[in-house]
Order: sequence, then C-alpha cells, then structure tokens
Amino acid sequence: MYDVLVVGGGAAGMMAAAAAAEKGASVALIEKNEKLGKKIYITGKGRCNLTNASDLEEYFSQYIVSNPKFLYSALYGFTNTDMMDFMERYGTPVKTERGNRVFPVSDHASDVTKAIHKCLEERNVKIFLNTEVKRLLVQDSEVAGVSVNTSHGSEEIKAKKVIIATGGLSYSTTGSTGDGYRFAADLGHDVTELRPSLVPLTVKEDYIKKLQGLSLKNVTLSFYKEDKKVYSGFGEMLFTHFGISGPLVLSASAVLTKKYRELNGLKGEIDLKSALSYEELDNRLLRDFKGNENKDFFNVAGGLLPGKLRPVMEELFPEGKGKKVNEITREDRRRFIELLKHFPLTVTGNTGFKEAVITQGGVNVKEIDPSTMESKKIKGLYFAGEVLDVDALTGGFNLQIAFSTGVLSGISAGESLR
Repeated sequence: MYDVLVVGGGAAGMMAAAAAAEKGASVALIEKNEKLGKKIYITGKGRCNLTNASDLEEYFSQYIVSNPKFLYSALYGFTNTDMMDFMERYGTPVKTERGNRVFPVSDHASDVTKAIHKCLEERNVKIFLNTEVKRLLVQDSEVAGVSVNTSHGSEEIKAKKVIIATGGLSYSTTGSTGDGYRFAADLGHDVTELRPSLVPLTVKEDYIKKLQGLSLKNVTLSFYKEDKKVYSGFGEMLFTHFGISGPLVLSASAVLTKKYRELNGLKGEIDLKSALSYEELDNRLLRDFKGNENKDFFNVAGGLLPGKLRPVMEELFPEGKGKKVNEITREDRRRFIELLKHFPLTVTGNTGFKEAVITQGGVNVKEIDPSTMESKKIKGLYFAGEVLDVDALTGGFNLQIAFSTGVLSGISAGESLR
C-alpha cells in the first residue's frame, strides 16, 4: 500500500507527486503513456511557456477566466516565482520574454519535464508507465486506491490518498481523454459543461482563405454580439485556411467560450493600424499622395498593407480599384481608413478539442476544498490541474495553475497522513 497515489503524469500530477513525497509520504505516480509529461513536450511550440512572470494580482484580475477566487490558496501557496526557482534548482534555468512569458533558456520543453523527473527520482517516487487506471476504489465514502490495467492484466493498487490529475479533453493524443471527469462523475461529483478553449476560430468569409499564413502584429481584435462589444484585445494573430489563430485569437476564444455556448454569427473586426487614429491615417495618405497624383491608388496606399492583404482590400474596397490618386475623394479616403480600422470577419465556430490547448469546464470547484484540493464528497480524494473547472488565457497561466494546484494537493495529501 502507498500513502499517496497520483493518477496522471502531466504537469499537475508530477508536481503533486513531488510535493507529497517531500512531506515524507510513500508515493506512486501512475501514467498511461510511455513517458511522463507528454503534453508538456508540445506546449509553446515545443519550447514550453511554463509560467508567466506577471504579478499574481494580475493573474486574478486579468488572466484567469474560470473561478479565480478558488485558486487563491493554490497560487499564493506555490507562486510563479517558486516555479521558476524550482526549475533553476533542478538544472533548468529560465528566461522571461515579451508578455512576461517564461521559457527554459534552452528553448527545449523536454528540459522542463527532465527537471521535474529529477525531483521525483530524488524523492523516491515510484513511477508506473503504460498503466491505465480504470476506476477508483472507495470504501465507506473514503478512497482506498485504484484498479488498473497493465500489460500483465488488471490489478488493484491500494493507497490511503489518491490525487486525480488526468488533464482535460484537449490533445487526446497525449492521453488527455477525459478519464478524470468520468472518475469524478462515477463518485457523485458534478462535472460542468466541457468546451474547447484557447482554440482557433473558424470564419465565414471566403477572402480569409486568401490570407492564409499571414501573421499580424500589434493589432486590436474585437468581437461584437448584437452590436455590443463583448471582447477586445491587442497582440499577434494569424490567418489560416479555415479562419484565425495566434495568441490574440486563442485568448479571445477563452473569453468568448465562457460567455457563449454558440459562437456562430459573432461579428469580428481587426484594427490593422491600432497605433494610428483616423486623422493620423488620413494625414499619412495625403502625404503619400503628394507627387504621386497620377499613380494607381493601390500602388500608393498599398504601402500601408502587408502584401497578402492588398488583393483582399481591393476586393473589399472596389471604389479604389483602377483609380488614380487624383480621382480619390475625401469620402473614398474615409471609407478606406474605415476598412483599415475595422477589417471585418464573421465567426462560425471553433476547431474543437483536437486543436484546443485546454478544456474549459470540469469538476465543479464548489465540491472541492480550495485550501487543500480535497473532495468534499470522498475523503482522501484530491483533484489538481485541468480536470478542475479552472482555466486562464494563453501565456503560461494554465501551466502555473496546474503546477500550483498539483503542489497544494500533494502537500495536503502528505500532511493529512501525519
């Protein structure tokens, strides 16, 4: 029998196992994949944006989308600074980039997993790979262990405490297939509606396909529902064959998914020139027009646009196509600037769990003690990471939530044995 069993060898599970072992508990970590931290390897395009160096108060006020108050104890108990110190201590120095995003200096996500693995070995955590938990064992409303499938068949592993850190539904190829939601529901826990989040958006307009591969920086993306602005953000985005993606879009998707069950029909617009006002853009056009009165309008005004965007703007602004600069009226300029400041698109939906970075929804946090991560329904059962109904914007915040809730659950499980 083990003191603590951790189900799921991702970010939350590994840190939970390490924290419980530090408290002197005998700990086993069960992972159904052939290696630990499989999802970590693909985060941040293989670089792993492991946390965010912003002030924690900003986490709660700006970046956490679902149930920020629930995370107060976890995030202050094991902070972003603590995580950076942990990485340094176990041989993976980190660096902070734009947006306070934190990466390993090596730019290798594998180094993040190696650092935590080193800690697990140091603290004598028993690791079971290629081992799938089928159900939890419970006696008299108290957890007693798990039933597993291995290459040798099924067996039971007994434990005094069990921590569920099985992740969500996103990136199912990494093993995130919603097992934890099933375990929780089987034991009477409420699981809130599960939706893909931090996910690319699909767009109605055909001209978006012509922009595939175009990346925009320093733009403002806004969305409207029945003419009311429901989201606005500034940053980077990318056009794809199906719609839009990139950091700005992923963060927008988290907020919009939280607000609306149905995204189809949401109106969007891009301010392609966020740094310039209408008047400044008009003055810029007039300056560019001087000495070029007999040139084609788009040959002159095209300097304001990325190359791929020019043919689309010609399509959306037929008034300027084929006209010389000296034929462009004040009203034409106003209409052109309007397009630069309000480039239109219409959302039809998102690309689903297969491309979502995280899952929104999960085990209802009203049934979890926020100071320990222990279930209020089953004694000795804890939850950590994405399996909980907590999520945040892109930028390292979700991994920090996983690390922090993992550490709190591990500490709580370990200390409760005393």
